[in-house]
Amino acid sequence: MVPRLPNHEGDAVAVEHSAGRAGPARSTRTAERAEDTERAEHAEPTDPARHTARVDEEDGADHEEHDALYVLTAVLLTPAQFPSVLGNDYPEACAALGLEPFEEGYGLVLGQDGTGARWTVATEDVTLVACAIAAWDCGMEYDLSPDERTVAAALPGWPLALAVAAPGLPTPHDPEPDDETGPALSPPDTEHWGPAQRRLGADEIALQWAVWRARVDEDVEFVAPSGAPQGGLRRVLDEARGYLRQPPPPGRVRSAFAAPGARTLRVDGPDWSLVARTDDIAFVLLDDEPGEILPVGRGEELPALLEALDGIALRPTA
Repeated sequence: MVPRLPNHEGDAVAVEHSAGRAGPARSTRTAERAEDTERAEHAEPTDPARHTARVDEEDGADHEEHDALYVLTAVLLTPAQFPSVLGNDYPEACAALGLEPFEEGYGLVLGQDGTGARWTVATEDVTLVACAIAAWDCGMEYDLSPDERTVAAALPGWPLALAVAAPGLPTPHDPEPDDETGPALSPPDTEHWGPAQRRLGADEIALQWAVWRARVDEDVEFVAPSGAPQGGLRRVLDEARGYLRQPPPPGRVRSAFAAPGARTLRVDGPDWSLVARTDDIAFVLLDDEPGEILPVGRGEELPALLEALDGIALRPTA
C-alpha cells in the first residue's frame, strides 16, 4: 500500500520563546525556541511573565514604541539551509523575498512592531542568527542583536506562517502599504496541493523518516532503467541523475546528517521532490500526484545514484 501524505491545510510554524524589543537594525532579545521553524506543529507560547524587552542605550529611552521589533523567531536563508516551502532552490527562495541570492546567505528575523504589524528583517550576519537558533534549540536565552550595518532589508509581512504572537500587542497584521517597502510578504499557499505542499511533505518525511519508512513494505523494488510502470517516477530519477552532468541551482540538492555513516538527501526539481537516506530507500512526491508518496527501493541503481548526489550536495556548515 502506497502511503498518502496528510493535508497541510492550516498548518503553521510554531515556536516557543520569549520575545524581545528592538528596532530592525538595533537590539533584540529572545529566549526559548522549542520547535524548529520548518515544522508544522502547533505549540503555545511561553508564560507572558517571562517575556522581556529592552532598548539599547544608544537608541535612547524615548525610542518610539511602534519602532521596536518584538522578535518571535529566526530562520536561516543560505544555499544549504533554507525554508524549502519558499522555493525549489536557494535562488527561488531569495526571489520570493526580493533578495539577491548571495553565496553567504542571510538570517531572517521575524517579529512584530509596537503596533502588532508583521516584519521580517534580513541580516547578512548569518553566524549570529545561527548561534541564536542553536541556543534556542537548547532552551537557552540568546541576545540576538544584528548590527544595523548588516541589515540587508526590512520587509513588511512574514514569509512563513507563525502560530504565536508577541504578548501585549495587537493581533499580528500586515503594516499599511508603503511605496518604499513594497507589498507585504505572505506565506506560500499550502491550502491546496502544489509545489509548496509537495516540498512541505518532503520535509515532513525527512524529519519523521522512521515513521514513513515503517509504512513501506520491505520488498519495494527500484524502478528499472526502462519500461518503468510509473512514468513520472522514471522522469524524476532521470532528472535527478541529470544533476550529476549539469549542476543544478544552489540548494536543489542538500545533504544533512542522518546517522553514523548515513546522510539524508533532499533533492528538488521543477515539479517534484525526492527525499532519501543514503543507506536506505527514497521517496518521491509529484505535483501531478496530490498527496501521493512514491517509494523507490534500493535495487542495483539507487545506492550509486544517492552516493553521487550526496557528492554534489550542499551541506550545512554546522
